[in-house]
Amino acid sequence: MSLTRARRGLGRLLGVDHGGDRYAFVDQAGRGPVSASRAADHWARTTCGYCSVGCGMLVGVRDGRAVAVEGDPDHPVNRGRLCPKGLCEHQMIHAEGRLTQPLVCGRPTTWGDALGHVTDGFKELLERHGPESVAVLSTGQLVTEEFYALGKLVRLGMGLRHYDGNTTLCMASAASGYKLSFGTDGPPGCYDDLALADVVVLWGANVADNHPLLAPRVLGNEGQTLVVVDPRVTKTAMLADVHLPVRPRGDIALLNGILVVLLEEGLVDLESRRAHVEGIDELLAHLAGWTVGRAAAESGIDVEALRSVARAIGRAERCVLAWTMGVNHSVQGTETVTLLNSLALLTGNIGRPGAAPFSITGQCNAMGTRESGFTASMPGYRGYDNPAHRAELAALWGIDEARLPTDRGRAYPDIVNAVMSRKIKGLWVIATNPLVSFPNRGTLELALRNLDVLVVQDGFETPTTAIADVVLPAAVWGEKEGTFTNSERRVSRVRAAVAPPGEARSDFDIFLALARRWGCAEELFPGWAGPEDAFAEWRRVSAGRPCDYSGITWERIDAAGGVQWPCAEGAEVPLGGTPRLYTDLVFNRPGGRAAVHPVEPRPLRDAPRPEFPLLLNTGRTVEHWHTRTKTGRIPILERLAPEAWVEVNPADAAALHVKAGDWVRVSSARGEVERIRVRVTAIVRRGEVFIPFHWDERCANRLTDDEFDPISREPNYEQCAVRVERVDAL
Repeated sequence: MSLTRARRGLGRLLGVDHGGDRYAFVDQAGRGPVSASRAADHWARTTCGYCSVGCGMLVGVRDGRAVAVEGDPDHPVNRGRLCPKGLCEHQMIHAEGRLTQPLVCGRPTTWGDALGHVTDGFKELLERHGPESVAVLSTGQLVTEEFYALGKLVRLGMGLRHYDGNTTLCMASAASGYKLSFGTDGPPGCYDDLALADVVVLWGANVADNHPLLAPRVLGNEGQTLVVVDPRVTKTAMLADVHLPVRPRGDIALLNGILVVLLEEGLVDLESRRAHVEGIDELLAHLAGWTVGRAAAESGIDVEALRSVARAIGRAERCVLAWTMGVNHSVQGTETVTLLNSLALLTGNIGRPGAAPFSITGQCNAMGTRESGFTASMPGYRGYDNPAHRAELAALWGIDEARLPTDRGRAYPDIVNAVMSRKIKGLWVIATNPLVSFPNRGTLELALRNLDVLVVQDGFETPTTAIADVVLPAAVWGEKEGTFTNSERRVSRVRAAVAPPGEARSDFDIFLALARRWGCAEELFPGWAGPEDAFAEWRRVSAGRPCDYSGITWERIDAAGGVQWPCAEGAEVPLGGTPRLYTDLVFNRPGGRAAVHPVEPRPLRDAPRPEFPLLLNTGRTVEHWHTRTKTGRIPILERLAPEAWVEVNPADAAALHVKAGDWVRVSSARGEVERIRVRVTAIVRRGEVFIPFHWDERCANRLTDDEFDPISREPNYEQCAVRVERVDAL
């Protein structure tokens, strides 16, 4: 099949038969009539609550229920298209399993009683054991206004030292890599660059499954060269001009090899780069120990294929280097990100249309919490250890600077370790399901049993809410107001289409109610009535910072369909904001120069061996989202992907005496998935297997290694040794 025909078939590959209408995410033309039961009284314009692409949507409402969705044809991101999850998102709102009433020890109660248990329980722990004894684990799926309010409540009102979110499990390495290279977080490019580039390299980024509405940006330019670097033959790899099936943990070797080729063949003008980039001599000294042959051997890529891709990058007028979880989910994720940034810097692919290093974020508002959430940094990308930043923020809030933390506190995995060691005795979990999403699940199960007080705030029943002492029922997407910020720094509106069920409240309302109980509402949230008050304060707090929101208003967002930061008040920028960073090649580091860093690969800690001879890779599938808290309740998505599976190469299947559809047990040094079906496929290489991580029933994270990036603290989800054994069918 020709590449053009393959690309045109992508819509059929990801199309969904939805309620009798044919929806393909590439084009919605030709749909049949909508049934009377789905005819809307009115439509609410909002932004999708799944991945970070940030698609504009219209939610149809009839008699107080969400009955339909359509892609917003006027939204600049998706231009009317939606993926399978988005097309069914309204069904999630009214799905079974919603939490509608507060619970204490499993029994329904009042909000007053539930919040009393939270405040009394946490205050007692803090009084007896100090500010180290209570921690918070949040999410990337609240609106920015909620993240901003939560950060102030946790850090200033409650005085907690340890607060992090599940964005550390997916995007922390990208943020850390940006900081090392450019001085601050923030993706330099935008989605339009994917269509403008001569060469696009998707590195560990299976956009067809994980960020479907980015695929048309890439595939619409048939003159472009698409390179996919991924161990598996993913849907995206099937559509590429070139697929480099890199060996797991071979990314660093491959990147070093590409840099060696660029230098050997004179495709980099080093002298012109020195004015804007430091660390070049140190990088050159490191690369002197590398050859293309070594890089090819360690990455598993043929020498000529490696050279060919390096030349394509070096000779391109415009190149985008985009990545996501395949890079970030590694013990060397941060370092790999810095190498991708270095490649972009040395080839001049930054600050220009069609030229950027570009991290594709995970959750719908992971960017919002990175900017405003008070976790890895203080609001506005301010450093905990920067005296000027501390003084500035204290003055903005009118507080004593001593109240601000001097460091970030424990990151997500270190919070779990502190729970295990009983240093943390109280935990508040918000809109995340760590029992399924955290690596080495057995460790987390032991940790949560150690807690004196576990509070879980969510919209749905989950394995984590099932073991909570206090459950706070929260509104979900479609039931609350605010903003999301997507991967290209575009701030879009989120609107309520319907009211929350029962006694469920928005997370924003819960935070303010808890602040009143705690006694800090009047100081921290004076006069606040709703999320727009939080946004107004956040605009002031972000002013002058790299993520400047000061010129963004909800009215401007409505007029533009979304506004990209930085957008300073009074600045002469387009209505839709600033599409690209660093157009002047001035970076947010001392002296204004970016930095390149030498990186040496480290061996796998949990490498294959006779007892566990196969290497496990984990990932996602287009039909489901995270731990299926939402998508697992939508019938059409469940029918499309009803159960987990393990992909096994035909040669390994023959050696194991298993065939497609057989039940097998997958075991690691940490745990096992007792029964999971086999898919025999050459999508995975011999010696490697793949399991999607979404299913609690067959939880891949019972297998994964709890090894973490030492800089970002992101888990190494992608590589661990396992054994596959056939089991008898029931």
